[in-house]
Amino acid sequence: MEKKRIRRNIMGLCLTALALTCASVSAQDREPVPMPVINPDSVMKHIIELSSETYEGRMAGTRGHERAVKYVENVLRRYGVREIKEQPFDVECNEVENCKFNIYTPGSKEKRVFTLGNEFCCAGMTGRGYVDAQMVFCGYGVDNGLLNEYKEVDVKGKIVVVLTGLPSWLPESIGAHYRSLRDKARTAERHGAIGMIAVNISHSCHSYEPQSRIYCGELPHLGTFPILQATADCGRELLTGEAMDLDAAIAAIDNDHRVCSFSTLKKAEIDINAFYRPRATTVNVVGLLEGSDKELRREIIVVGASLDGSGIQGETCLFPGADINASGVAAVLETARVLSDKDYRPRRSVAFVLFSGSEQQYLGSRAFINAYPNLNRVEAFVNVQNIGYGDSLMVLGDNRYPTLWKEAYFCDTSIRTFDKSFSDLQRIWPSATMRGNIKGDSVAVIDDCRFPLMKKLGSHTYQANGRHQIMLSKEKSDPKGDARVFDAMGIPSLVITTHDGLHNNHVTTDIWENIDRRILTMATQLTSDLVCQIGEGLYQGRSPQSKAQRFRE
Repeated sequence: MEKKRIRRNIMGLCLTALALTCASVSAQDREPVPMPVINPDSVMKHIIELSSETYEGRMAGTRGHERAVKYVENVLRRYGVREIKEQPFDVECNEVENCKFNIYTPGSKEKRVFTLGNEFCCAGMTGRGYVDAQMVFCGYGVDNGLLNEYKEVDVKGKIVVVLTGLPSWLPESIGAHYRSLRDKARTAERHGAIGMIAVNISHSCHSYEPQSRIYCGELPHLGTFPILQATADCGRELLTGEAMDLDAAIAAIDNDHRVCSFSTLKKAEIDINAFYRPRATTVNVVGLLEGSDKELRREIIVVGASLDGSGIQGETCLFPGADINASGVAAVLETARVLSDKDYRPRRSVAFVLFSGSEQQYLGSRAFINAYPNLNRVEAFVNVQNIGYGDSLMVLGDNRYPTLWKEAYFCDTSIRTFDKSFSDLQRIWPSATMRGNIKGDSVAVIDDCRFPLMKKLGSHTYQANGRHQIMLSKEKSDPKGDARVFDAMGIPSLVITTHDGLHNNHVTTDIWENIDRRILTMATQLTSDLVCQIGEGLYQGRSPQSKAQRFRE
C-alpha cells in the first residue's frame, strides 16, 4: 500500500510539473508558425469594388446589399472556400427615395436650398411627408424637470431644431430617455411638432460632412414624422441672425446649464419620400474552410466583419463605406485567400463570416449565434472593423481575454517565415526595396516598415521580423461591436481596428481614395497572422462552461 501511495504521489508531482511547464509556455515563448504574406493590391481591389455605386452603400435589406452578398460569396468560392451558406433574418429597412429641404424668411422671395448629401441627410429611420412651418430651437430636445427645453416655447404645428447627443452634466438616468433621434422625435411630437431637424455636433466627423446611421432608436416607427440630420455648418446657417447663434447656444447649455430655447424668424420646407419596411429579409454569409488536422478540424476559429453600411439616399447622397466597413470585409476575404493555400491551411477549421444588420445593434452577429449549429465548437472570434484609417493598430479585448490578446501581440512582433524570394515579395509589395544591411542581413523596406530578410541556404525561404507596428496597450479594453455578442457567450473575442480612425465614420466622404494603404496592410497582415497562429491548436481559451451556454436575446 505504501509503495502504491508513493507511486501515486510521484505521478501526481510529475503531472503537476508538466502542467506548470505547459502553462509557462506563453505565446512569446513559442516558435512561430509559417505565415503567408498578404497582397495589399488584392485587399484594395475589394474595397474599391464594395464602396462603388454598384452596391449603393450596402444597406441591409436592399438590392445593393444583395449584390454585395453575391460578390463576397463568389470571392470566397474563387479562393477555395467551398462550404458557403446564408443565414436569413429580418431587419428594419427605410429607403429614402428623394428629399428636399430649404429655408426662407416669410415675406422674402429668396429661398436657401440645401443639397441632400452636401449640407444634410435624412435620419436612417425618418418618416415620410411634407411640412412647411416655422423653426423652433429646443436645445438637446429634453423635457425633464432638471432640463425642460420645451417649457417656454410653443412648438405645436412647427419644426423643432435640436442638437444630437446630450449635455455631459445630464445624469444618465435622465439622458437615456433622450439619447436617440427617435427619442428626441417622439418628445417633439408629444409637444405638437410636425417635423425635426437634428444638428449633428458629433466629433466623429467634420462639421461640413453629412453623417447618417441606420439605427435611430427603439420602435415604434414614426411613419409620417420627417427627421433630417443637418451638418454642424448647416446648423450654424439655420440660426444665423436669430436670438442666439449655434455655438453660443451650445456653450450656454453645456457650460452654464441654461435652457436656450427660442422661436426663429425662419421657416423650413421639408419633403421626404421614403419606403419603410418593418421586416425586410437580409442574410449573413458564412464560409467554412476545413482544418488540415483530422482531430483539430472539429474546433473552429471565426473571423468576421460587418458587410452592411448606411446605404444611399436619393441620387446624391451615397455613403460608400470604404473604411466602415469594406476594409474589414476585404481583410476577411484576403485571410480566406491566404489560408486556402495548402501550405498555410491551419489545423483547426476557420469560419469566415460577413455579417449583415451590424448597423442595427449587431442583429447579424445575434442571428449567427442563434443559428450556427456548431457554436459549442467555436474556440475564438476575431472581428475586423474600420482598419482603413488611423495612426496605428489597436486590438480590443485584452481586459476580458488577455491570453488571446497576447497571441495577437505575439503575431505583431514575432519572426515570420515567408516562402517567397525577394523578387516575389517585390511583385506583391511594389514599394519593397533593398536598403543595405543590418548586422549582415539584407533589409527590405516595405511601405516604410523595415523587414530584415535572412536567406536560408538552398531555398527561397526568408525570415522577416514582422514588427509591423506596436499595438497600443496603454488601457485595457473589452470587445466591442459584433464581438460583444460573442463575448456574452464566453467566446474569447478580439477586435482588430485602428486608433484615432473614426474620422470617416458613416459619412459621404468615406471613399476608397481616403484609405491609408499602410495601416490597412498592417491590419490585414495581423488578421491573417493571428487566425493562422491560433488555428494551429496551441491556443486554448474557451471554457467547457461557456460551450454549454445557450444564447438568450
